[in-house]
Amino acid sequence: MSNNSTRKPIEIKISTVVAVSAILREANLGILDQAMQDMTGGNADFFDDEFAVIDVGALDAALTIDWAGIVALLKAYRLNAVAVRNASPEMLADIAAQGLSIDGSLKPRDAAAHEPEQAEMPLETPVEVIEAAPVAVEPQVQPAAQTFQAAATMIVDTPVRAGQRIYARGADLVITAAVNNGAEVIADGSIHVYAPLRGRALAGASGNTEARIFTLSMEAELVSIAGMYRTFENGLPADQARKTMQVRLVGDRIDMLPIKAA
Repeated sequence: MSNNSTRKPIEIKISTVVAVSAILREANLGILDQAMQDMTGGNADFFDDEFAVIDVGALDAALTIDWAGIVALLKAYRLNAVAVRNASPEMLADIAAQGLSIDGSLKPRDAAAHEPEQAEMPLETPVEVIEAAPVAVEPQVQPAAQTFQAAATMIVDTPVRAGQRIYARGADLVITAAVNNGAEVIADGSIHVYAPLRGRALAGASGNTEARIFTLSMEAELVSIAGMYRTFENGLPADQARKTMQVRLVGDRIDMLPIKAA
């Protein structure tokens, strides 16, 4: 008998997709094209067919966005648009028509218009491309004074708020404050949360099946190890909720075990 009968036709796993953020401050394609020319210096290999998230949070609400044109423009510079960040509900139909996803929650355009711009983003820059980061991971997740990476460990000393996503690339992630509902923490190694872990935690994001998740208070919405995941829409079991727990991968099964003091 063929062993094909034991194979799964399809598997669904959690995956961390790495992308650059293309932050638009103009919608005029000519201006954007010139800005990209200036940025790349005409170097055809400046980008390497990377995924891109289009961030429209800095655009005026009255501007008309040529989504097809912007997607094509980025493609011409070897950036493959996959999602849009800081979109408004009114943009959904046009975004979907281009096959793009929504990265993060929708933002009302009137609210976005009154938000202050990040200080490091010069107003005169029509478009800014930020170095590779996972889709939906805000490059300004934590100030440099509060987040640092050394010896293959990223340490975060402040609470991770709803809507924030932190990625420890090639490292373990240590968080000494709470991870709140609606937040997402990702690491290629293990995740250690010395506080309540709510939201989503994805360890072993690059495929490390030996990675684990540790927390002093398990209250997560979703946990994942190397793409295998477990969700808790109906809440955690009573013997695991708000307990000191570790999460590990055993075969294709997510195991959650209590951490007991000696």
